[in-house]
Amino acid sequence: MAATFDPYDKSSWYFGPMSRQDATDLLLAEEGGVFLVRDSTTIHGDFVLCVKEDSKVSHYIINKIQQGEQTNYRIGDQMFDDLPNLLAFYKLHYLDTTPLIRPAPRRIEKILAKYDFEGRDADDLPFKKGEILTVVSKDEEQWWTAKNSFGRTGSIPVPYVQKIEDGHHSLNDGNRSMSGGSNPVSQHQEAVNKRTNIQRKLPAYARVKQARVPNAYDKTALKLEVGDIIKVTKMNINGQWEGELNGKVGHFPFTHVEFVDSENNDGVDES
Repeated sequence: MAATFDPYDKSSWYFGPMSRQDATDLLLAEEGGVFLVRDSTTIHGDFVLCVKEDSKVSHYIINKIQQGEQTNYRIGDQMFDDLPNLLAFYKLHYLDTTPLIRPAPRRIEKILAKYDFEGRDADDLPFKKGEILTVVSKDEEQWWTAKNSFGRTGSIPVPYVQKIEDGHHSLNDGNRSMSGGSNPVSQHQEAVNKRTNIQRKLPAYARVKQARVPNAYDKTALKLEVGDIIKVTKMNINGQWEGELNGKVGHFPFTHVEFVDSENNDGVDES
């Protein structure tokens, strides 16, 4: 079968953060040559080309090689300028038992909002608790792109939503599961606390695990670089925490940091 995809249409073949098992489960039901590209779960910045070959799914690591201002992508002993050129090459050449035929189909995934999300950046998608959203893409581990019932798309924080299993959740089911007489604000704070594993005494220090460049018009947002140590001064219920970084005070998404444990604080004093 001839290849039927555009290697420059990244939205068709790039599935973002995805576990090896999820990729395998998705591709096992497909014919040979069906593929997807996901982020490597072990090396930040690298990718994995997942392909259905015969009765198995193969996972080929794609190393991102940075040399000065030049970026190349290596798979096996082959080197390419970018991912589209890599995919175009394997449209015509075999990997192990097949060339690339077409990207894997995207499953329509519905999610239920567990809490209100007001959004702070222009590219965020605000929503209310109980709303049903459709996943567009899983760009980052804690931030996805979703679409609401009005067709508007934007970024959403993953801890604020839950997956809707086929036939197991309706809007009412979701509301019942989040009710039970408890204050939704306290439930929300509980979820935030659960993510950080511990009720923190503030101020406390956290390490940036995911870079974020704020909207240029938001002068109170902090620019985050992976590895930065930020002094957390306030944990807001809406998920936008406040802190100090490089002498600047501002807000940032809690999903982009992790607290520095006192037993492994690399010299940072949490007291």
